Amino acid sequence: MSGHSKWSTIKHKKGAADAKRGRIFTRLIKEITVAARMGGGSPEHNPRLRSAIAEAKAGNMPATNIERAIKKGTGELEGISYEEATYEGYGAGGVAILVEVITDNKNRTAGEIRKIFSKGAGSLGELGCVGWMFDAKGLFAVKKSNATEDQLMEVVLDAGADDIQEVDDTFEITTEPSAFQAVQDALDKAEIATESARLDKIPQNTVEVSGKEAEQVLRLAETLEDHDDVQNVFANFDIDPDSISSK
Repeated sequence: MSGHSKWSTIKHKKGAADAKRGRIFTRLIKEITVAARMGGGSPEHNPRLRSAIAEAKAGNMPATNIERAIKKGTGELEGISYEEATYEGYGAGGVAILVEVITDNKNRTAGEIRKIFSKGAGSLGELGCVGWMFDAKGLFAVKKSNATEDQLMEVVLDAGADDIQEVDDTFEITTEPSAFQAVQDALDKAEIATESARLDKIPQNTVEVSGKEAEQVLRLAETLEDHDDVQNVFANFDIDPDSISSK
């Protein structure tokens, strides 16, 4: 199980997903806006935008919110000017952490992210210090109630997917970024609904942490994700989800 999957499983056990639905919508609106600004408002010709829209639909975001975000990105509606930035650093136990943000004030956000790392028993590093430890991948989550593993294998492997893994009540499908669109199209054609569909960063190797270090790493990851400008937090920790309290 990858570090990403560990984090997803732990968040599920802690009951964080539903409580942060509004936070997820805010993140997706920013992503859709930036994707539309950079690659145009047509999802057919903009893979990043299509990925963001797919994730938004999987999260039941209203279509009007999606359309408004696209129009803000293309300039049809007035909106805030956002910039992207990536921060890299380490948590307790030497865990590598990669943070992607979308902000309207890079200087403010940089200072706040540095403070979060410092207070969380971590340290913010230079750009490139841990990014090489993560591979860009397409990641799809399909509930087991929507398809069997055999059905998924027949559909996605032919479309270029790399792997299928069971994670709790879902199947996680990983692909190379270049195959993301083909796998998405194959799932759509087979009418298999996805719980999420996104371009992700998967750690090449994981670092096992436990006890106090595990608590510090999880607290740091959660605090980073709670920051309004943070889009994604990727880490290469290995923590037994069954050892985490649901409190």
